[in-house]
Amino acid sequence: MKPLLFAMFGVLATGLSFSTPSSAQLSDTLSPVGAILAGNKEGTIPAWTGGIKQPPAGYKVGQQHPDPYAADPILSTITTANLDAYRSQLSDGIIKLMEKHPSFKVNVYPSHRSAALPERIYQSSIRNAQSAELAFRGHGVTGAVAGIPFPVPENGQQAIWNHTMRYRGDAVEYTASRTAVQPDGSYDLAKLKRQVFFNYGRAGLEESDLKNTLFFYKHKIIEPPRSAGTSLLLKETIDQVVAPRKGWQYYPDQRKVRRLPGLAYSDIMPDTSGMLTADTADMYNGALDKYDWELKGRQEFIVPYNSYKLHGSDVQYEDIIKPGTMNPDLLRYELHRVWVVEATLRTGIKHPYAKRRFYIDEDSWQILMVDIYNAEGELIHYQEAHPINYYEVPLVLSTAEVIYDLTDGRYFVDGLSNQEDEYDFSVQLKKRDFTSAGLRREGGR
Repeated sequence: MKPLLFAMFGVLATGLSFSTPSSAQLSDTLSPVGAILAGNKEGTIPAWTGGIKQPPAGYKVGQQHPDPYAADPILSTITTANLDAYRSQLSDGIIKLMEKHPSFKVNVYPSHRSAALPERIYQSSIRNAQSAELAFRGHGVTGAVAGIPFPVPENGQQAIWNHTMRYRGDAVEYTASRTAVQPDGSYDLAKLKRQVFFNYGRAGLEESDLKNTLFFYKHKIIEPPRSAGTSLLLKETIDQVVAPRKGWQYYPDQRKVRRLPGLAYSDIMPDTSGMLTADTADMYNGALDKYDWELKGRQEFIVPYNSYKLHGSDVQYEDIIKPGTMNPDLLRYELHRVWVVEATLRTGIKHPYAKRRFYIDEDSWQILMVDIYNAEGELIHYQEAHPINYYEVPLVLSTAEVIYDLTDGRYFVDGLSNQEDEYDFSVQLKKRDFTSAGLRREGGR
């Protein structure tokens, strides 16, 4: 068990300095997941008081989530004309996005620390702070069940594992669309029905029950007709160096399930028009062994947050998808503290992404932004996650994720569910629902 220490983090509005003890126990200064309870000295970031603990009055489970902050004014709008005044609080990726697409703007709203999790996840996180350890070379995690494994991270690997193992519900079923958007704004939507069974965060689970399994995922393409019925199944392992993820795909024209030979690192994710590598899904996922991970500390950044406007059922997909970027009038940005982690490709390792800089929300451990560089040091891609508090659970999850190609002007957006039934976190799923034989049976229906 780790010794009991009290942790206080130094936070600078500019720069990346921080103070972290070699081991620590959560104290009255930190939330159960390690966020600083206090707001900043300027008052532009409020204190965390538990987030959204209850849905708004009149909300019924299954409805599209009403925006609890719909009345908020825009505090400032950042454009290329006033960009210099905000550079220290913007990621390199969003700066380059604005420079490439001068019509893009960043509407900054009042900051709300809305993130919340079930009480049992908080209690698990507190226990994990005393027992969780990195496995050999950081390839996995031991001593953790449910909850955030490292509320007080000591290095970059621990911070990324916090994102990977954050609570996303026990199970979820939903339908959402995704598309690659061409520079002229043209696109073809693909609608997918998806199911996820989260193994790691389930109530009553012991570490011995995990069996190196993080979650099971499957989707079935509903539209367009030429692809309808194509299905994907994944078994996501925790230590993917010891046991890589397994993947199967069902092809309706062949009526066969085929094992995917590889689906990790820089392998291209199926049905993403070649724009999404396997390890960029969910902002980052999978093994950490190709990179050296440096924890830079916490800093105040303007980030996507409380994206209920983008999530609204009154929004059509053509309202969101515009040439060059998503519609900035539907995007909400706020000032928050984030952990900054920089990943540098190890010598002798091949991957098109030589460096990545991650910006991770301190309240939820959701990666909010990623700057992606090639071997020549050029900033080539930029990712954003636009999160909301799904307050019926509660938990924080992105309602849409986007990756911008900063060289050719394309982008890929996933998670568009405005015109679909809401995410169902109460769905009853079991491990036996996620087998290759079951994939074939479902594909034949």
